[in-house]
Amino acid sequence: MARLNITLPAMGEGVIEATINKWLVSEGSQVKEDDPLVEVATDKVDSEVPAPVAGTLVSINVKEGSIAKIGEILAVIENDNTPTKEDLKKVDKEVERVRETIKASKQEKAETENLSHDMKSRTPSGKFISPLVRSIASSEGISYDDLDKITGTGMDGRITKDDILKILDERNTGKESAESVKTAATREIHDSERAPKELKRVAGAEAAPAVEKGEKKENLVTKSAGDEVIPMDRIRKIIAEHMVMSKRTSPHVTSFIDADVTGLVNWRNANKDRFLTSEGQKLTLTPIFIDAVAKALHEFPMVNISVDGENIIKKKNINIGMATALPDGNLIVPVIKNANEKSLTGLAKTVNDLAERARINKLKPDEITGGTFTITNFGSYNNLAGTPIINQPQAAILGTGVVRKTPVVIETKEGDMIGIRQIMILSLSYDHRVIDGALAGKFLHKVKEILENYTPDYI
Repeated sequence: MARLNITLPAMGEGVIEATINKWLVSEGSQVKEDDPLVEVATDKVDSEVPAPVAGTLVSINVKEGSIAKIGEILAVIENDNTPTKEDLKKVDKEVERVRETIKASKQEKAETENLSHDMKSRTPSGKFISPLVRSIASSEGISYDDLDKITGTGMDGRITKDDILKILDERNTGKESAESVKTAATREIHDSERAPKELKRVAGAEAAPAVEKGEKKENLVTKSAGDEVIPMDRIRKIIAEHMVMSKRTSPHVTSFIDADVTGLVNWRNANKDRFLTSEGQKLTLTPIFIDAVAKALHEFPMVNISVDGENIIKKKNINIGMATALPDGNLIVPVIKNANEKSLTGLAKTVNDLAERARINKLKPDEITGGTFTITNFGSYNNLAGTPIINQPQAAILGTGVVRKTPVVIETKEGDMIGIRQIMILSLSYDHRVIDGALAGKFLHKVKEILENYTPDYI
């Protein structure tokens, strides 16, 4: 009898742990190779861990709702066969992935500690600052004077990690101090005699004691009879935090351009049935948009970038994410790796496969990481255009509007005339720290030019 440990696999860059959501099998169950064993969730994706070999699940080591580290043993499978070379290769490959993830985590921790060494260990008033607190303060731009103002909750008033994270949370979520709330409320009351009672109470709270630690602050959002309170699910919370972080990180600018895609639409309509017959794939406009963007990014590589502190990272690979709506109303962004190296047929197959598996929650962790640019389609719901939010740590995102018949002016040798054309609006949101209007405009115009003169490699 051979036993094989089932460990939590590497779940993508930067992920060091996951929550065990649900075991799909019980102890004593017979499983086949590649059968899903357990559902796990990270900050990036929900996924399933499959059985590497067939056998009997003899033990479950981590209960539902618990948090497991990458590489931790989740369960044990036993079978009658001696592990084959292929089985051992699978295990070795997974172990190597886990080691790389742990190594990257340790390296990040070492870099953080090195950063903290450059800071003094005490504030001007003599408060001791641990290396961890120093590193957080340094990376978040918190000065010694600001640290001096923090009342530590540790022994002898020492500033703890929780203390500084609380300050960061209040700063980042834009919470107002009691004084600013009072001032705003007072101004509101002076402006109108019909100011809400809640604001009057806040304005008159000058002598009220500060909120004690752990005491829940009153929610100033008023609820009427019959209102339904819907708690955000875990994915919606992650999306919300990511969107707020992106707006806080990047100064967003959005540019618009329209494109006449009449020739493209006519070509697609003429070839979609033949494409389905010969390739077994539906030919939508999405892979064509991805193809055009990949070509434009190859010509304008300084749009295919990320920001790391005061450095610009120009990405070697062109990995394009496509925002995909899920049945529950949430959003996920699977990534087409090396999109510029794929043919239209290859892009169509990849897009259809990723979109289908995204909707049934079958994406692998590495299929939603590593994106360098994102496309989101407003046209799916007949919207003309939108101003998308950048998918950090990328520097730009393209929105595609609905393609619709529009009367436009057409220039001919005989003069201008009115014609009915298939027009769509493209919107590019970009990080103005590193992408200026000129570069964004040139890139957006290039995408328009490619779409208006699209020459696919599929005939």
